[in-house]
Amino acid sequence: MIEYFAHSPKDGYPAQTYVQHINGVLERTRRHASDAARYSLADGALLLNTAEIAAVYHDLGKLDEENQLILSGQKTAKRLPLNHADAGAAFLLDDASPALLAAVSVAAHHIGLPDFCKESIREGSAFRDDNVKARVDAALLEYSQIHSSSVTARPPIENAMPSGDLSIFLRMLLSCLVDADHTDTASHYGKYPESVDIIPLRPAERLVLLDHYVETLRKSGEDDERNRLRSEMYTACRNSPVCENIASCDAPVGSGKTTAVMAHLLAQASKHGLRRIFVVLPFTNIIQQSVEKYREALVFPDENGEEVVAELHHRAEFESEDTRHLTALWRAPIIVTTAVAFFETLAAKTPSALRRLHELAGSAVFVDEAHGALPAHLLPLAWRWINIYAKEWSCYWILASGSLNQFWEIKEISGQKLEVPNIADPSLRASLNAFEGKRIEYRANLTPQPLETFVEVVAQSQGPRLVILNTVQSAAVVAKYICEKYGRGRVEHLSTSLTPSDREKTLERVKARLNGSDDDDWVLVATSCVEAGVDFSFRTGFRELASLTSLLQAAGRVNRNGEYGVSKMHTFCLSESNMLKSNPDIKNSATVLRKLIETGIDISPSLVTGAIEQELKEYGSKPIHRVLLKKECNKDFPFVEKNFKVINSDTRIAVADIKIVDRIRNGHCDWRELQKHSLQIANYKLQELRIPQIAEDIYHWNLAYDDFLGYMAGIIQKSEPELLLY
Repeated sequence: MIEYFAHSPKDGYPAQTYVQHINGVLERTRRHASDAARYSLADGALLLNTAEIAAVYHDLGKLDEENQLILSGQKTAKRLPLNHADAGAAFLLDDASPALLAAVSVAAHHIGLPDFCKESIREGSAFRDDNVKARVDAALLEYSQIHSSSVTARPPIENAMPSGDLSIFLRMLLSCLVDADHTDTASHYGKYPESVDIIPLRPAERLVLLDHYVETLRKSGEDDERNRLRSEMYTACRNSPVCENIASCDAPVGSGKTTAVMAHLLAQASKHGLRRIFVVLPFTNIIQQSVEKYREALVFPDENGEEVVAELHHRAEFESEDTRHLTALWRAPIIVTTAVAFFETLAAKTPSALRRLHELAGSAVFVDEAHGALPAHLLPLAWRWINIYAKEWSCYWILASGSLNQFWEIKEISGQKLEVPNIADPSLRASLNAFEGKRIEYRANLTPQPLETFVEVVAQSQGPRLVILNTVQSAAVVAKYICEKYGRGRVEHLSTSLTPSDREKTLERVKARLNGSDDDDWVLVATSCVEAGVDFSFRTGFRELASLTSLLQAAGRVNRNGEYGVSKMHTFCLSESNMLKSNPDIKNSATVLRKLIETGIDISPSLVTGAIEQELKEYGSKPIHRVLLKKECNKDFPFVEKNFKVINSDTRIAVADIKIVDRIRNGHCDWRELQKHSLQIANYKLQELRIPQIAEDIYHWNLAYDDFLGYMAGIIQKSEPELLLY
């Protein structure tokens, strides 16, 4: 009997047979789909059946004679001569027994989900590859006969449509298939374990741990108004009777949301049988402090904290067989990540990005600082997804904010004015906000200042001081200037130009300096990454003109506990130069804040809803938020993925540490190690600087890197000295 293969021999591993791969993918797909289907309120059976069909036929085209020459190892080539996905799609689109959804997922399992409007006008060629269609059609019967003689699995082929949202169903379906396919392949080549123990959430038990942790903090803290309010906040959220699948938590900074909301989510997970919890922080945020707190409070003594509470700093997803094992997955029971990594996964059409999505079903999601989690123009589509995952996939959402108003009340976002229940008692929120009003005094100078002048103003203010810039480059330039003018001891720098590992060290140094009673004559220069999820309390704050939500979040890192009486939070503008550039992505939100400041109105959280409405109006007659909604409804997956960008930048992963580079080249690096020691750098910058590529979408940052400025040390060093106007 002739042996057929699915993967060629490589790196000392033999070729994987076709039957082994199909059976392996089917088993994993069935497991993924079954786990997700348990939380589907209407389409679980359809998801499981369709996923099984797709798994059985996804590699049918690999049975082609020319493909087998490569897969058996008789010939070598960078890619197969025939697009193997087309045969499975053709078989499942057959008029006699069509299975459209399974066919779409098979056709997409390498290239991603298509634009359905474009496919609809292709008639007989819809979801097919025109380059190989004629050849595949001629050989399809032969492929199917070989397949039938080898593979015993025969899932019944149905052509039903989901009763829920089709776009999300298709993403969920493709996720189940691709995760199974990629994992099975990585396992065959020894880059992923054959089986992985899934750590259960155990919500009721972890809630007991959290109760003990919070009680210990309460007993060791001061018996003052702030701590009494925090204790009330924890109890109110933990025991909240709210039962709707979308709720809010409206409480200011310093009120203990990190633990209070987690207690509520654990209680809800225990009540509804949810399987994991996501904590989503704004933008590319500093997440280490939240991770550290959750690992301290929620991990049992016999558990590995990294496996229980996963930290995902940025998107890392790879299609090639050599790097699939480096894709960051959502396997842990508790996942702390950023809005970029989380919401751009929801928007994805690309297989490697969608691979983790099926894990979202049946999860609780805590979107912290919800007003600042996404740019205003992305909120309408994100709100649509939040509602669908809540109603159709048993997700429970908490949208937390320091504002008294909520974006879901804006008709332009929700389509109608909606009420979302609050898990905190109104009288408690009133007390917390009364305390908040005593903390900050807002000041502004909207005249652009030269760098030298601005730094002098900062130096003359009371310390310790926090300065937040709009770009990574601006933060590095300002930090370097202060270092050269006043000395390294007078400045710290924190941004995503540093690896997460180095950011963690900087965080520890900043916390130690803030706790030092005599160490106050210094400044932390940072980006928006410190605006949430970090427990900082500076004496004075400076925030470059951006959005109102950014200003309010930045103010949460100043005089956080009211220990300084009343502190000043300044809004400023810098004169542009060759190295100090404005950020075009925040133009509309900055315009709205400028208008608010110029009217002389007192800055407060109550202005947020109106500011978001004004931001949406700034987009003019063809607002992108309406276009995005329309494209999602029309299933134009490529458009949605391309335009739903939390940060409008095409970035790639880069690694500066040569030891990690070598581990990646040798296949010995895992996704956690990559997350800790990698950077996200604009692709155009990597190409412009000719940074060498070491693997699919992974580069070796071979310019200067240090633990003060990160990769910006290399950028600044590359620039002509006369361009650095400081």
